[in-house]
Order: sequence, then structure tokens, then C-alpha cells
Amino acid sequence: MRYRIAGQSHRGAVRESNQDVVDWRVNDSGDQALLVVADGMGGYQGGEIASGLAVEAVVESLGSALSGMTGGSVRDGLECAFALANERILNKRAEDAKLSKMGTTLVVAWVIGNRAHIAHMGDSRCYCLRGDQTICLTRDDTVVQNMLEDGSITEADVPNVPFRNVLTSAVGAVGQVQPSYRVEALESGDVLLLCSDGLTNSVPEAQWLEILKDSDGMESTVQALIDASLANEAGDNVSVVLLTLEN
Repeated sequence: MRYRIAGQSHRGAVRESNQDVVDWRVNDSGDQALLVVADGMGGYQGGEIASGLAVEAVVESLGSALSGMTGGSVRDGLECAFALANERILNKRAEDAKLSKMGTTLVVAWVIGNRAHIAHMGDSRCYCLRGDQTICLTRDDTVVQNMLEDGSITEADVPNVPFRNVLTSAVGAVGQVQPSYRVEALESGDVLLLCSDGLTNSVPEAQWLEILKDSDGMESTVQALIDASLANEAGDNVSVVLLTLEN
């Protein structure tokens, strides 16, 4: 078994700066991988700082685990990583009044063997692309998602909701964080896709499968997804990290 990973972050077609940050790591023995996507908020510079602090904290917190030097459960490790990210953003906010409203979405996939352990807060997402299926493995922490679930609106109403991007949960916005957690068993040939909402809001999920089928390799698939978002005039930063599981 081995992993093939590629990723990229782009400022999109409209934004002047990129407040998304991505990272990925594979351990020395090649049987574990860590994928991270963060989409910062809080205005110019603030969002970029928040997302950078979050990704840095996750990589630092889980680095020893990737090297096999850890105790406790995988879920505990992910929750500790989110807590560290939250603490560092809150500390930075306290130091500078201009950063007082910053925070970030955060989605992390810690892949161990063929099992993906996924933790997230906000509306950056994790998907599994399997055959002709696009399976979303995360639930958006947004006002719109709550309204969809309680029947206040339908999917057709979502583009017309003025506050559709308002988050109900984000790293660095509260004193204590509790990320959502899920475990997904991966099959050979599955593609794990982590992304910011710049992709989900600009390129239909059905098109992702067409792009995956037509692209030659992971890097070209990532580039094609970014290009498709730019062609559709993505109004936000666009970030994509892909992992393919191979036997």
C-alpha cells in the first residue's frame, strides 16, 4: 500500500490575497499520511495569519505521531492538535487588536493504513471520490446547513441566502473547540479530497469526477480543478489536496 498526494492553493479569480493554507506529510515508513486545509477569516492579513497558525500547529502537534512516538487514540491526537491551533490563534488575537476577529476553518485527514480519520471545523470539506460517487465526509458548520436540516430552506434556496457563508464554528473563535470526527475505510483507487469552499462554490461536484477521469496523474488533477474554478470565476481562494490509496 502507498499514497500519492498532491495539493495546491490559489487566490482565486477575484481575491487580491490568499488566506488559505494547505500542507501534507507522509511518514518515513509510508503507512501514514497527514493532509490539512485551512481557510482563514478576519480581514486582510488576519485570515492568512489564522490559517497559517492553525496548519503549523496541526503539523507540529501530530508530527511525533507520524513518527510512531505517540500514546492515546487517534481522535485524542486530532483533538489536541485542534486545541493547540485554537490556543495559538486566541493568543495572537489578544496581542493585536487588529486581529481580534480572525479565525479559520480547519479540516484534517490523518490516514493510517487504509483508514482516514477526519476532523474538521467550519466549511472546508473532505470528500471520498469512489468510482462514480462523490461522497462528502464532513458536515458544514454554517447557518445555512442548519437551515437546510431544519427545513427552513431547500438546496435551491442556498445561492440566494445572503448570509450563506456565516460559520457557526471556527478555530480561534471560541475558548474551547470540539471538532467533528469521522473514520472512513478507504478502498484501493479511492481519492480523498480536502478543499476550501472556493472549490465547492465554483465547480460542481459532478465535474470533479470528469476532471479526475480525464487528468493524467495527481498533480494534473489538482491543476485541472484549480483551472476549472478560475474559469468559473471563483469568488474566493481555492485550495485542494488529494490523496490516492494504492495497493
